[in-house]
Amino acid sequence: MSDNKQNPGQENGDAAAAAELDGVPESMKAGGEGESPQPENSDNRIEALESELAEAQQAVLYAQAETQNVRRRLEKDAQDARAYAATGFARDMLSVMDNMQRALEAIPAEVKDEEKWKGLINGIEATGRELQSAFEKNGIKRVAAVGLPLDPNQHQAMVEIPTDEHEPGTIVQEMQAGYVIKDRLLRPAFVGVAKKVE
Repeated sequence: MSDNKQNPGQENGDAAAAAELDGVPESMKAGGEGESPQPENSDNRIEALESELAEAQQAVLYAQAETQNVRRRLEKDAQDARAYAATGFARDMLSVMDNMQRALEAIPAEVKDEEKWKGLINGIEATGRELQSAFEKNGIKRVAAVGLPLDPNQHQAMVEIPTDEHEPGTIVQEMQAGYVIKDRLLRPAFVGVAKKVE
């Protein structure tokens, strides 16, 4: 009897092995010592990851810059709130200062010398000084006017006064004092401005 007959189980094993080799590259089929896969896919993946990392770093920098800007804005708003908290109250007090000055200016010179009025006059003057001191403590200052050129940011021209003694546009009269708080205008000075004589 010949031994050339193959075992049926062996035929099945050969078929299975052939099927398994169908999906394997030729270089691997020959001796199992195929070359390692090309690194192109790895390089592409690394480049993509580096690009994503750069974008993420840029986004972080933008976020940090925006956070700093927001912090600065909030700090400035807080400083402004502290600096200008008295603005509304200061505007209300300007009329008190105006009336105080009008009262002092309305006192006749002869009355100032009379002994019976000295206490009252001294009291009004002292109140005016205290009010002025409170203004200065809170950064409230009177706007300079007479003798200066008209500044639309601080002065409001009410009348033009013909004169040869001053350059046209020079303030020659102040009807009502203007005030600023820190660097903000509370009220413009109402003024009369020189104009050339016709």
